[in-house]
Amino acid sequence: MNDATNVTTGKPKVSGAVHFAPLGTTLPTDATTALDPAFVDLGYVSADGLTNNNSPESDTVKAWGGDTVLNLQTDRPDTFALTLIEAMNQNVLKAVYGETNVTVDTNGNVSISATAEDMPSGAWVFDMILKGGRAKRIVVPNGTISELGEITYKDDEAVGYNITITDVPDSSGVYHYEYIAAA
Repeated sequence: MNDATNVTTGKPKVSGAVHFAPLGTTLPTDATTALDPAFVDLGYVSADGLTNNNSPESDTVKAWGGDTVLNLQTDRPDTFALTLIEAMNQNVLKAVYGETNVTVDTNGNVSISATAEDMPSGAWVFDMILKGGRAKRIVVPNGTISELGEITYKDDEAVGYNITITDVPDSSGVYHYEYIAAA
């Protein structure tokens, strides 16, 4: 039976919605437990929010005569896309450019080296609030920024880092975990 109370939106958790930590950091296993202190908050995300794409890709095998006789799953990428808009947040800069490519001196001056080094993998957590105040948490044990969109500097637009995070499976074969707290 249809139930309108199960229809919801996903709003960012006010105390922080996007967190990043080095691989090997203890991961949460529910929607509400405090995160390991190694997780850093990456601040505000643009109004476009967070998107997840984990649609399977497949090829079909056809028999003589044109009938489809087999559907082969060839890939199932799991990606998350968002735009980080705290462009002066050192945690954002380190996540986007790599920890070793961003330095902050004692006066707060920031130096960034944009290199061709591989981006570091890490753990990602996305915290949100659903209708009725229920907490939802998505945990990516191993994700890497695989795409960085154009960075626009304009007087009528926030500077943002439009990133795509590509997940790889953990030792249990899981790309990401989702947890929703009871009402």
